[in-house]
Amino acid sequence: MNTVLRGVGVGAGYFSQYQYDAWQRLADADIVAVLDTDVTRAEAIASRYDVPNVYTDYGAMLDEVEPDFVDVITPPPTHHALCLEAARRGIDVICQKPIAPTMVEAEALVQAMAETGARFMVHENWRWQPWYRQAKSLLDAGALGDVFTLYFRMRTGDGWPEDAYMARQPYFRDYPRLLMFETGVHFIDTFRYLLGEVTRVHAHHWRRNPRIQGEDAALVTLTFASGATAVLDANRYNEPEDGVDPRYTFGTFRLDASKGHLTLGADGALHHKPLGQPTRRIDYAPSKRGFAGDSCFALQEHFVHAVQSGRPFESGGADYLKTLLVLEACYESAERGASVQLALP
Repeated sequence: MNTVLRGVGVGAGYFSQYQYDAWQRLADADIVAVLDTDVTRAEAIASRYDVPNVYTDYGAMLDEVEPDFVDVITPPPTHHALCLEAARRGIDVICQKPIAPTMVEAEALVQAMAETGARFMVHENWRWQPWYRQAKSLLDAGALGDVFTLYFRMRTGDGWPEDAYMARQPYFRDYPRLLMFETGVHFIDTFRYLLGEVTRVHAHHWRRNPRIQGEDAALVTLTFASGATAVLDANRYNEPEDGVDPRYTFGTFRLDASKGHLTLGADGALHHKPLGQPTRRIDYAPSKRGFAGDSCFALQEHFVHAVQSGRPFESGGADYLKTLLVLEACYESAERGASVQLALP
């Protein structure tokens, strides 16, 4: 019988609601304490998700509760200290992305965590969105053949007003790197999950809203070792079509391959058209609960089961550094106006 893991949550900001909701529904995990520097926010989360203990002192919480794991849901500059303090006590850690403000700091965190022996997973939930799991199953089964091109178009429309991002994540306005650092990295990781390792990057970045510091539009082309190409056409400034929830699938894609093509609609519907045959809708029902097809629940369930079984995480620290190397190449390419070649790991 699996042991129920006891966890604590660090952070009670906007996105944390999706993670606490998922923990509450997982039978094999129990969040027993929540910490935030704002005790009012921590108490609100504790009340909403039936968490019995509230703390503002991290060390005291770890010593008194003695959890099996810590879920770090705080801004990137805090991650190194929070993760290491838990890991040095032998406590496993799941940490929100971005895991650090810079690549150097991310590498240092992953190395330091590895030296502690504690297990470390990055909360990269995008690849756990159900439409990507379905697409991966089709690819692995050979139903699509060899991939030629994956084109993804994103328009969230939350970045054009004068007060853009203030209601939900106001710190976005001051990020010197925004779209790719905060959102595009999800796509990079997902494209790696679907298509393998990236060998070349070519990127263009723009700032459409002059009231923010970082880029809010990008056109990125990734070339993979297989020969496949992925194109990300992403823009937080312009709006999606009427009636579309931009935060469900975050856009649409078309994947062309040697045996036909696969498309994703904004409603989560997948359609497969084999060459020479009629289009058919993939028979699955993506969840409307939680975040983006309940991807936080799927990721956190994976974390729990991997800890219980000893299996590796899909988004372990060392693997996630590969995603971050591609992200850095995007910024280098945009700055230089040239393609960047990456060495295969």
